[in-house]
Amino acid sequence: MPDFPTSHAEDLELLRSAAVAAGIIAAGYFRQDVKSWKKENATPVSEADILVDRYLAASLLGARPDYGWLSEETVDNPSRLACRRVFVVDPIDGTSGFLRGEDSWTICLAVVEDGVPVAGVVYAPVRDELYDAIAGGTARLNGQPLRRSRRAGALPLIPAPGAVHQQMQKAGLNYTRGPVYSSLAYRLVQVATGRLDGLAVRRGSQDWDIAAAALILDAAGVDFADVCSGTPRFNKRDVRHGALAALSDMSLKPVVHAALIDVYGCPETSDADLAIS
Repeated sequence: MPDFPTSHAEDLELLRSAAVAAGIIAAGYFRQDVKSWKKENATPVSEADILVDRYLAASLLGARPDYGWLSEETVDNPSRLACRRVFVVDPIDGTSGFLRGEDSWTICLAVVEDGVPVAGVVYAPVRDELYDAIAGGTARLNGQPLRRSRRAGALPLIPAPGAVHQQMQKAGLNYTRGPVYSSLAYRLVQVATGRLDGLAVRRGSQDWDIAAAALILDAAGVDFADVCSGTPRFNKRDVRHGALAALSDMSLKPVVHAALIDVYGCPETSDADLAIS
C-alpha cells in the first residue's frame, strides 16, 4: 500500500491550527447564556459543542477528505472502520465544567492510523495551554518540549473515582487525593506535566476522550494502560474503553491497577456501568 501523502508532522500542524480556531469559537460562548441539554446517556451538550464540531468537520475533512471521522457530537459512520487514518475529535471535553464556568475544558483532536494515535492535540483555550505530540516525537506544551516538574518529597497526587480511592486506601497506599478537572484529557496530560503523579479512570471513557492525550502521555514517557488489556487501541467498532491508569511512578502501578480491577472488573460486563460522571 502506498505511503500517505501527508506526514504525521503535517497532520499535527493541521490539528494545531484547527484547535486554536475552534478554541476561539468555543470561547465566544464561555461564561455566556449558552443553550444546553442532556444527551441520551444523560451527559450534557451545548450549542457551543455542536458549532465547534461542525467547524472542525469542515476544516479537517476539507483538508483530508480521505480520512475517517469519529467525533463525540457526530452520529457515528461505520465507514471510518475502512479508513487507515481517522480524525478522532472531542469538540469540547469537559462540557459540564464549561457550562459551570470552569476554565480547564479542552478541545481534543487526534489522527489515528491503523488503531494508533500518530498526531494529537489537547488545547485548553482559557488556560492558554496547547499540548501536542506526534508518534516517535517529543511531547510539547505551547511549542516547547514538555518538561515534567518533579514534586520532590510530596506524597503522590492521584485523582480517582471514590470507590477506587477506598480500595487504594485499604491497600495501604500513602498518597493524596488529587483535584478533578472537568476534562478527562486535561487530567491525563497533567500526569505528563507533573502536576499529578497518577490518574485512575473509571470504565467507560471513549476514543475521543483519550486518543490525543494517550499520544502525549506516550511521548512524555508516562505509562498509560487499560488495566485489563494493556495499551489502548482506537477506531474499533466499539469505541468504549475499560478502566485506565496513567502513572509517572511505576511503583504505584500494582496498587492502582489492582484497585481499578477490584472496582470495575475484567472484562466489561455491563453497559450500565459505562457512563462517565
